[in-house]
Amino acid sequence: MGELEKLPPLESFLAALNLEDTGARTAADIFTGKNQWMPNGRVFGGQVAAQSIMAAARTLPDERELHSMRGNFLRPGDIHTPITFSVERSHDGNSFSTRLVQAYQHGQPIWSMIASFQVPADGMEHQIDGPLDVPQPEDLPSAAAQVAVAGSKLANYWLHRRPFEMRFVDTPVYLQTPSNRAPAEMVWMRATGPLPDDPMVHRAALAYASDYVMLDPILRRHGLTWTTPTLRMASLDHGVWWHRFARVDEWLLCSVHSPSSQGGRGLTTGEFYTRDGKLVATVAQEAMVRQKLS
Repeated sequence: MGELEKLPPLESFLAALNLEDTGARTAADIFTGKNQWMPNGRVFGGQVAAQSIMAAARTLPDERELHSMRGNFLRPGDIHTPITFSVERSHDGNSFSTRLVQAYQHGQPIWSMIASFQVPADGMEHQIDGPLDVPQPEDLPSAAAQVAVAGSKLANYWLHRRPFEMRFVDTPVYLQTPSNRAPAEMVWMRATGPLPDDPMVHRAALAYASDYVMLDPILRRHGLTWTTPTLRMASLDHGVWWHRFARVDEWLLCSVHSPSSQGGRGLTTGEFYTRDGKLVATVAQEAMVRQKLS
């Protein structure tokens, strides 16, 4: 049993963000991080993205706020091996800073991310309004309860080990073939308990949680579930653009939609909104999505 597996889910998440600074200062700053448990033995993509954000932030003054990251998944990560994070200080300007973060295991990169930070500034503002007439989270069953009813012990355990609570507007595509085939998903999310006041933790938490549902609209459109035996999926990249600060230990509505799937790949984009309709972030991910021929 790994060290983080012994902790409650939210404590495990926060412990994973608590990277060790090796003190190395050559061409890059070097940090190491532990992994959370996952049932398939592979590092959760949202975890390595969140850890990379925290590693990059450690090389910057607090007043520079993260506003975007784009990363590529290069190899599967092994939950039994610590991850080494190399942070290159690519650029520091008057207003913006850029960091290149590479995550390594066994001497090979498993993830590569570019992140941009900005000194807060005033400017023009507008946003796209969020979905109307969406049921509130208090009126929806928890995802864990829905999976428990379906009777999958493994999936139920996996959901209970998550540090974020989720409430889907439609029945989730974990186990049951969806009746609604629209390539879209709406789900309320929040941490299962209070998070530290550090704004960077909340930005990292949003990047982490967004990776839970990015493939769901593709599966829904094609009548598949996460347990379809012929399904083969792997995230290729992940991007987040933060527009406004919001606490991720308060309910956020994640609305995701897939504009296209083709060539064994599927693309999903989406938005996060606060309960009062403020647009917090935009997310995007492309993934390999294939069905193995029998």
